[in-house]
Amino acid sequence: MKSQILIIAEKPSLARNIVAAIGNMQRNDGFFSSDKYLVTWAIGHLFTLADVEDYDETPSDGRWKMDNLPCFPQKFKFNLKKNANKEIDPGILKQYKIIEGLVNRDDVEEIVNAGDADREGEVIIRIILNNALKTTKKLTRLWLPDQTKETILSGLKELKDEGEYDNLANEGFARTYIDWLYGVNLTRYATLKTGTLLRVGRVIIPIVKAIYDRDMAILHFKPDIYYGIVSNAVTNGEEIELTSKEKFSKDELKKAQELCQKYNVNKAQVIDKKTKKDILNPGKLYSLSKLQNFLGKKYKMAPDKSLSIVQKLYESGYLTYPRTNSEYLATAEKDKIKTILNNIAKIGYPVKFKDKKSIFDDSKIESHSALTPTYKIPDKDKLTDDEFLVYQTVFKRFVAVFCQEDCEILKTEIKIKVGDFEEFDLKGTTILTPGWTKFDISTTKDKILPNLNIGDAININFVPKEKETTPPKHYTIETLNNYLKNPFKEEKRELEEREVEEVDDEADYRAIFEGLELGTEATRTGIIDNARKSEYIALKKDVYTILPNGRFLIESLMQMQISMDKYKTSEMGQALKKVYRQEMTIPESLSLAEKEIADILKQKESSLEKDTDIGFFGDIIGKCPKCQHDVIKNRYNYGCSNYKECDFKINLSICSRVISKNNAMKLLNEGITSKIEGFTSKNGNNFDARLKLEAGKVVFDFSE
Repeated sequence: MKSQILIIAEKPSLARNIVAAIGNMQRNDGFFSSDKYLVTWAIGHLFTLADVEDYDETPSDGRWKMDNLPCFPQKFKFNLKKNANKEIDPGILKQYKIIEGLVNRDDVEEIVNAGDADREGEVIIRIILNNALKTTKKLTRLWLPDQTKETILSGLKELKDEGEYDNLANEGFARTYIDWLYGVNLTRYATLKTGTLLRVGRVIIPIVKAIYDRDMAILHFKPDIYYGIVSNAVTNGEEIELTSKEKFSKDELKKAQELCQKYNVNKAQVIDKKTKKDILNPGKLYSLSKLQNFLGKKYKMAPDKSLSIVQKLYESGYLTYPRTNSEYLATAEKDKIKTILNNIAKIGYPVKFKDKKSIFDDSKIESHSALTPTYKIPDKDKLTDDEFLVYQTVFKRFVAVFCQEDCEILKTEIKIKVGDFEEFDLKGTTILTPGWTKFDISTTKDKILPNLNIGDAININFVPKEKETTPPKHYTIETLNNYLKNPFKEEKRELEEREVEEVDDEADYRAIFEGLELGTEATRTGIIDNARKSEYIALKKDVYTILPNGRFLIESLMQMQISMDKYKTSEMGQALKKVYRQEMTIPESLSLAEKEIADILKQKESSLEKDTDIGFFGDIIGKCPKCQHDVIKNRYNYGCSNYKECDFKINLSICSRVISKNNAMKLLNEGITSKIEGFTSKNGNNFDARLKLEAGKVVFDFSE
């Protein structure tokens, strides 16, 4: 019997590309075959983690309840995916049975994991094998940075032992389990508390909260007036704007006027002028988020759309693996890049190989190199307009980075001094040779300075200019992505001109490698899209805003004292990286999540003792003082159950202070509460007070 090598691809599209690369394979039901290879495929995730009820020893009616929370499985179970009717999907079951039959064939001596080249792809195939494989067989890994024929054939010749990817798999499993623990336990808990389905996840909550916090800052922003002093006088027929660094409050107009007078009675003169020829470098190669940033900012393309397009271009063999967080190439790829550059040169682009640290840097690559074109050049007519746009964006950045001709610029800096008071810097740039700017999509523009020389006198007329402080800006695709990549980095002012990426990016890559980022390059787009589909946030053009459901979500979690902020999420992200580096085991990382979840759920055990606990949806609080019907815990208040005829209610929050179930019960039973601390007035002042009932209404009582 001739031995066979079984290749399990993550998706049918990859299986087709592998089959095409191998050539001369026969089609069968659910797999392809040749003398040496068998090729089959998953359909992405065939399995999902079991639900809470699957761990119950007693039969369940399917309704969520607190009795089985928290759920911390000793061993996690996986089930085949189910359809909307909660039945195992027939297509999923059929393909799994085909894979199960193939992996256990006597002539199959080696099984190749051809999942996508990331944590998720690693775990998808391992879960299938953990369930399907009945005996021990040789397991290897096909790791593909792109899906061209050349790369696939090269990968098949250099298959690695599957054990070399155990660290990646361990991190992937830990991430899967931890996200399940948070999602299942806290989603059910929050939903039972509010009576509304609230999707609580380790990453979705800090994303929604970032947008919520920004929008609340904008909503509550109070503009303030201040004064700057500016001169726009004309010298030699050219208006020269000089803006002082001095600023004055709205009550200091007289001081601003006095300084203007001091400046204006003095002479202004050019004291220095420097010109320097320099090389303007192109931007770095694209990571996924940087590509999404550009497409969102310039073309208002939503991240889920751009990812879908770049994924299709990858599966078609035109681009390298898209879910990369790096803007650099690996040093081992130099020969491959030379070959790609030779192909590009043949179609008329003036490129040359450049061996530079700003391009090749292993220290800034976690799993995958930057997005680049492959050996395979697409026919424009076979791509949609959007596909061609995305491909050209990546292609032209690649050409710009390796362009033969540099972009030469002339930098000019002029210093103007007003008396002995203040120096003003004027900076300009003129492009001498366009170089790479002819190819990269760019907004680089000349900034021409006035024709001035050292010793020239400058006319000035400084006057106070009234200005108004501005609120923070809404998150955009670009600024949210940048925040999620490094949520602890001080945000920098966005440049109106094209930003040439010569900044030090060490902090950003350190944040990625340490696990400080919120989500990963592979998951963020899907999580943001889920937040949009859940109507927590909206994306209009390239601007994110909070929606009423998102506001309710975040404010409900605050009422329940569930803090899923960037600090907690990053703490878990760091633990996952420790699992990858073998500094922590999977169970140890799970115990961190379990402790936090258990602490949150312990609130139910002392709900009447906590001054901020709001109880559970449907709890009976007491009798209505107006009509004697039950008062029950609702979504927004403790309200009369006879709501069609009676309007009595106690808001869950009064003057920014959560009204606990305990205080609501005391108010109904005794007519007055104990003193409650922490109310906030409309003017922002804090105060303490009792609540009491007067004629069926809740009022403040300030008596001692």
